[in-house]
Formats: sequence, structure tokens, C-alpha cells
Amino acid sequence: MSGFRVRGAYLESCNCEAICPCRMVGGVPGGRSTYGVCFGLLTWKIDDGWIGELDVSGLNVALDCRYDDDEPGSPWTVTLHVDARGTDEQRDALAHLFLNGLDRLPWIRKARHLVAVETAEIELGDGEARVGGVVRLRATRPVAADEPVACGIPGYDRRGEERYADLFVARGYELSGNCAFASDFDYASA
Repeated sequence: MSGFRVRGAYLESCNCEAICPCRMVGGVPGGRSTYGVCFGLLTWKIDDGWIGELDVSGLNVALDCRYDDDEPGSPWTVTLHVDARGTDEQRDALAHLFLNGLDRLPWIRKARHLVAVETAEIELGDGEARVGGVVRLRATRPVAADEPVACGIPGYDRRGEERYADLFVARGYELSGNCAFASDFDYASA
């Protein structure tokens, strides 16, 4: 892959209790998920970005994911959603970046089960996410935290805000009051 830089807003939610136990709180790394099996949605709103010669600014990416802490190697099972507003070339480049090009991300570093790469209408903004007709997330209520909270996906160097999910609906489940996290991200090739 040629060079890249993508940056913008990040929002996620999973079935864990807030503050999600995988977060780094006050510089102390987290651990296992609340219930041993974690399922959730990770989203990236790319405000400014390029991959090689392609401008990907204004496009969105979402990852519907699941893993089991006790499964050997705890591989991630993922479905990647790429923005329907992009061209085939932009969507292919985003899929390659978010499935193979960012070694820091756990579903790339570890074994994974890729269910599919799907083109979807993805709407992201102000603590809300909609991915096609499959996933809805609204997370607006902050969690009181005495220490800074960070998440490994956008990067532990980036502080964010732990939130409660007001609503999280996806593939057969509906949750409320579970964890969510909002931050920014800035991924770039060396």
C-alpha cells in the first residue's frame, strides 16, 4: 500500500459496562471485557484523508465486531462497512486500509474471521451512528471519570470521552446504558 493519512471523529460502543474495561484509565491499561464476550460497533468519520492518490475525505467506515476473551487467541469476527457515497476505488482502498493497513488495530494484528465487506449508507455525527438498516447507535451522556480515559483503537495517546449508550441496536440485540467512547483519530503511514 502506498502512503495514507486519515483523520477525523471516532465513535464506538460495545456491550461492556461503562467505563469499558479495555480502556486505559489514568495511564493504567485495561483488561478483559465485562462479560467475556464483546460485541460492538466501531466507526470512523474521515474529515480529511487520502490513501495513495485517492482523496477519501468526507467518507465513513464502520466495523461490526465480536470476540471472545476465552477463545484461543481471541480472534475478532468482523464485518466492515464502507461508505456507499464513495467510488468503487475509494471503497476498495478504505477496505484494504481498515482490514490490512493499520497494524496497530487488534483485528489486523491477531487472527480474524472476516464475515464480509459491505457497502452501506453510513451516517455519523454528534454521538450518533447509523449503518444501513442494520445498526443504530446514540451515545450522548458522558460518564463521570476522575482520570483521563483513552482507547487503543484511536490510540492511547488520544484522550476521549467515555459515554453511556442511550441506544445501541444491531443484528438481533438492543442495549441501553452500556459503554460508548468518542474521540478523534489520526492514522498515517510512516
